[in-house]
Amino acid sequence: MSYKHLTLQERYLINAYKSSKTQKEIAKMIGVHPSTVSRELRRGKGAISQKRYWPIASHNEAIKRQREKSQKANLKLTEATIKLITKYLMMQYSPEQISATFALKHNQAISHVTIYKYIYINRLNEGNLYQQLRHRGKRRTKYGLGRKHRIPGRVSIEYRPAIVDEKERFGDFEIDTIIGKGRQGAIVTIVERKSMYLKLSIPCSKRSKLVANEIIRLLGPYKKRVHTITTDNGLEFAQHQSIAKKLKCDYYFCHPYSSWERGLNENINGLIRQYIPKGSSFEHLTNKEIKHIEDRLNHRPRKSLGWKTPYEVFHAKDTAA
Repeated sequence: MSYKHLTLQERYLINAYKSSKTQKEIAKMIGVHPSTVSRELRRGKGAISQKRYWPIASHNEAIKRQREKSQKANLKLTEATIKLITKYLMMQYSPEQISATFALKHNQAISHVTIYKYIYINRLNEGNLYQQLRHRGKRRTKYGLGRKHRIPGRVSIEYRPAIVDEKERFGDFEIDTIIGKGRQGAIVTIVERKSMYLKLSIPCSKRSKLVANEIIRLLGPYKKRVHTITTDNGLEFAQHQSIAKKLKCDYYFCHPYSSWERGLNENINGLIRQYIPKGSSFEHLTNKEIKHIEDRLNHRPRKSLGWKTPYEVFHAKDTAA
């Protein structure tokens, strides 16, 4: 598991549960390695020379360490190179374009990652080079972290049992939403990993409570078969604990911006788009039309299933286990 910086919200969670849960349990809850929790508690107690752990003081100390570390970073950039980087940034070149320009015009090999790092250090030192980026540096921070940390109690896909990857059992589901025109309305798409069996919700809003209700309604009839659910970090899945409790299953979240970790779901969404093209309005989409799409895809033979249909595989007698 790769190391990541803790947020203030996660530090509050550590403080809240440090007396009632083990460090391993806390680590699983917030999606970090147990050593991260151990190190945080050890460092945090010394943040203001006290024996007690203080989340805010610890967070401020961590930010200070990150800033000092970044300021000391050796990017091996000469003064002349920095001037050229600044010049091209002011011309609103992207770091990738700057990197290519250095190679073609200046015979220098400077990666776009190095340029991003320089922009980041400049920003820590209250510089404004990041404002020249198309996304103003927003997408060069940890992808999806702001959204991820607004979903309490999420469990990372890293803790998901290996058997789920092997697709040897029924009952492991991937879930996503497809969004309507003008970001109005959402359809929940649920796919069982082994059989590729699909369930579609009626169009609803992206409010987490409504999405949770649709997931529970669609999977309720198969409650005894549901082992795991895996989704991305969308806020529409913030009610994951309620879903897991109702369906008596385990719930996991993919890494931010790692759609390949729900590859089957992404593929099925592409097939759904044959019937509901991107940019379509869901306003007049009826339940009958949704069921028609679901049936079409569930009764289509698949090569990976030995030319059986998802419906045949999912509803075979041996799926009852």
